[in-house]
This record gives sequence, C-alpha cells and structure tokens, in this order.
Amino acid sequence: MSNSTDSSDYCTLDTCPITEAYVYYIPSLAGNAFYLAFFAVLLAAQVVLAIRYRTWGYFAGLFGGLVLEIIGYAGRLQLHSNPFRFNSYLEYLICLTIGPAFLSASIYICLGRIVIIYGESISRLRPKTYTIVFVTCDLISLILQAAGGAITSIADADQYDLAQNGINIMIAGLASQVVSLALFMALCLDYAWKVHKNPHELNTEPRMRDLHQSRHWKAFLASLAIATLAIFVRSVFRVAELKGGFHSSLANNQVLFMVLEGAMIAIAVLCLTAFHPGVCFDGLWDQTKWSFRRSRDGEMQLISVHAGPEAKIERVDSD
Repeated sequence: MSNSTDSSDYCTLDTCPITEAYVYYIPSLAGNAFYLAFFAVLLAAQVVLAIRYRTWGYFAGLFGGLVLEIIGYAGRLQLHSNPFRFNSYLEYLICLTIGPAFLSASIYICLGRIVIIYGESISRLRPKTYTIVFVTCDLISLILQAAGGAITSIADADQYDLAQNGINIMIAGLASQVVSLALFMALCLDYAWKVHKNPHELNTEPRMRDLHQSRHWKAFLASLAIATLAIFVRSVFRVAELKGGFHSSLANNQVLFMVLEGAMIAIAVLCLTAFHPGVCFDGLWDQTKWSFRRSRDGEMQLISVHAGPEAKIERVDSD
C-alpha cells in the first residue's frame, strides 16, 4: 500500500484509472449515507436510553462502536467523491474494522447478568468470570486490529512485507474475535440448555422468576442472540476479505461489503437498541451487577429487591 503521499494530491477520476485508487470502485453515496444516518440515529437513542436507565457499562461499548461506525462511513462518503484520498481510506478501514469489537463488549457484559437472573448454581462460570474473560479477549482483539491497521498505514508502496505484516496482524485480531464470539455462543447455548433441563434449580426470587417468564425478556434474549450471530458473520467475512489482501476481488466487492459488513452491524445495533436491557430487565439491571469487592462474609452481599410497596432484602452472591 502506498501512503507516502496522498494520491488525491495528483489523482482524480479524470486523470487516473480506478485501479490506482485505494478501492477499485466508487463507494455508493446513497448506501453509505444511509448507514451513517442510521448509526447516528441509534447513537442518539442509546444516549437517551443510557441516561434514562443508567446502563453505563452497556452504553460504553455501544457508544465507542457507533462513533467508529459513523466515522468509518463518513470516510466512505469522502471516497465517493475521490477514491484516491488516503486519509479517508484510513478512516473507513480502521474505524469499520475495530468498531464491532466495542459492540461485542456490550453483549459480553449481559451474559453475567443473565446468569444472575436465572441462577448461578447451574452455570459453569461465575457471572463476573464471563465478563472478565470475554472483555479481555475483546481488548486483545481490538489491540491487534488497531496495531495491524497502524502498521499497514505507514507502509510505502515498496514495503510489501511491512504492509503484509500489518494485514496479518489485523487478520489475527479479527480471527481472535471470531474465536471468542464462537466460544461465547457455545457457552450461551450450554447455559440455555441447563436452564431448560433444570427448571427446579432456577432463581426463585419472585421478581426474577417473573422476569425470565415474561415476553419482553424472551425478546431481549432473542435480540441478543441475533446481534451476536450478526457480528460473528461480519467478522468471518472480514477475515476472509483481509486474507486476500486489500486489492483482492473480495476486498473490492462493494455489494458483499454493504451486506456482510454494513447490514450485519446495522442489524446487531438495531437489536441492541430496540430491546435495550434497561427496559427488558424491568428495573433489575442494577440488582444484577457484580463487584470485585466482596462483603464481610467473603461470599454474600445484601441487595434490596423492591417487591410491591416495601423493600424486601435478599441475599445473593456478590459476583
């Protein structure tokens, strides 16, 4: 990849062939504008929902991911007018590559809370372990993708090996994301099976029992599954895309990109917004959080669960 000089300094569509551009097609104006506007609207909705329900941890990942998606599609809109602009290409490439890692983090923090709703006794891992392990995997994936993008961006045209090393690091980051998502889905399915097979061992606290029998809770679980699968499909596509290099036919297929990148992430974020945990947890989002600090007995802490006009004090695991 040549980047020692921005090719927009001397190339336009009138003076240079499209094969000299950073992408071998003219990015769609309508399609990219739609995605930019779509993600901007969902970002505004997430801000309102976070303020209303104080779901800050969930919001943090979605905020980072949506901001990166917006910047990425802004870069693609700039490429529509001039596909030779290197800075716009970097905006698109780096932001849209690493953005979904932030979205995955929001999904990961939900599983530990779901386990608390149903009951920890049938879970293979503690609620906090799910969050710590998968968010750590997500962070590693993010670092690898960002580092690979940075290395690739500084490689000149005659530094093929350096550029390829950057691509390989990005692929490693995306591949690690695919693996962590696959493991996450496997553990979710395993826990769902245990919930189905062991109804007598589920949490019997009235509010939590009522919650996991409600329609909006089941809709939340379905939306979370769809979002996870959509990000997984997108990540598999990006691994295959980068494996062939930036100038491969797959990396320059706009239709596949708009469907397997744009549409998959749009579906994921729509699910994570329409079925927001602040609404679907029915006021139990704060009650299902875990802390690194343990209570005096080392295992238990008191939480207040409001059931009717008076508060009922229950003991639950501090994880």
